[in-house]
Amino acid sequence: MASFGSHLNKQRSALNKREPGNYSLRKVATKAGINPSYLSQIENDKQPPPGEQTTVRLAEILGEDPDVLLAMGGKISSDLQAIIAKRPQLFAQLLRSLKDQPEHAILHLVREVRDGAW
Repeated sequence: MASFGSHLNKQRSALNKREPGNYSLRKVATKAGINPSYLSQIENDKQPPPGEQTTVRLAEILGEDPDVLLAMGGKISSDLQAIIAKRPQLFAQLLRSLKDQPEHAILHLVREVRDGAW
């Protein structure tokens, strides 16, 4: 699995090739509200992944799923943290039970819960 920084660089560079100049390091950093040199250091794995708000802004700018990008950075969104904190033991059991299940089984479970068909 690619590091957070290299993934970010790859995605930004690919978008910049399709739309030259629109996804330059400087432009993306400015849109994200961070210094271009800081973004460069993140992309080159010289700095750890940024905090939640910056990561979410970068995900939005690059068209990425914020939860995926947060997970790549070893983080979890604050709204999910709050949900888990309400019933930590139950969510820990659930996640541990699902860890070896195939993706289609997990998707089936998610759809059942979401649709109320259980």
